[in-house]
Amino acid sequence: MRSSHARDPKEVRSGVPQGGGPDRQETKKPIAVIARDLGVNPGTLGNWVDKDRAARGEGDGPLGVADEAELKRLRAENAELRMERDVLKRSVVLWVKEATK
Repeated sequence: MRSSHARDPKEVRSGVPQGGGPDRQETKKPIAVIARDLGVNPGTLGNWVDKDRAARGEGDGPLGVADEAELKRLRAENAELRMERDVLKRSVVLWVKEATK
């Protein structure tokens, strides 16, 4: 449950210039200083920054959100191709057995 004084990210973002304003990378200010200026908890702001970085594929993690979705799609496609390959292998074996009788 959220505390009554916690601010919604959209509420905070409404007062922050989007796109054109300086961000943490440009100002080199610590997150704690920016959080204090915005009136939010530093941990909360850090979480928002991490989510934004992940969404843009710039996170500290190995993969961004788009990359994870692509990896999931490719793994599913790979599994399907393996099944098709196995069916074709079995078909060839049966065909060879019938041809050599």
